Amino acid sequence: MQELLRKRRSTRLFQDRPVEAEKIDLLIEAALRSPSSMGRMPWHFIVVTEAETLTALAGVKSHGARFLGGAPLAIAVVADPDLCDVWIEDCSIASLILHLTATELGLGSCWAQIRSRMDEQSVDAEENVARILALPDGFRTLAIIGIGYGAEEKEGHPQDSLNYDRVHSQRYGAGQ
Repeated sequence: MQELLRKRRSTRLFQDRPVEAEKIDLLIEAALRSPSSMGRMPWHFIVVTEAETLTALAGVKSHGARFLGGAPLAIAVVADPDLCDVWIEDCSIASLILHLTATELGLGSCWAQIRSRMDEQSVDAEENVARILALPDGFRTLAIIGIGYGAEEKEGHPQDSLNYDRVHSQRYGAGQ
């Protein structure tokens, strides 16, 4: 696991190459195995491979989602918040598992935050996603994860770039 964490990086440039169905299946299985509070599993995963829909999703907020238009695959992580008061946390865990599984499968990925974001006309990004993906009323979108084969090689972050000064022992302000 440590090696996986060391090499994972956000990928925003993707090759023009589809992600194989077998790998998509593994990504979804991993997401569905994510832990959730009291086993409530409030999430739904919308798998998107259609270029037109990916392009539409790339414009749901003013910045930080454009890369979705060049991704061969996106997985929207949405939830029914009526099922669980910690749907944000549960969906965040599932999103992270998608990232780590993508890395393990030789794929790149990047998170596009949707919740609490707006587009250029100050329209809520969640409303845009709900319209594009035909989500049921009341469903919320945490993020959209763009996934594909990276068009660039990125080294993992070096050990000396880690913020060890943000680690405290026993109480804030005490070093490791």
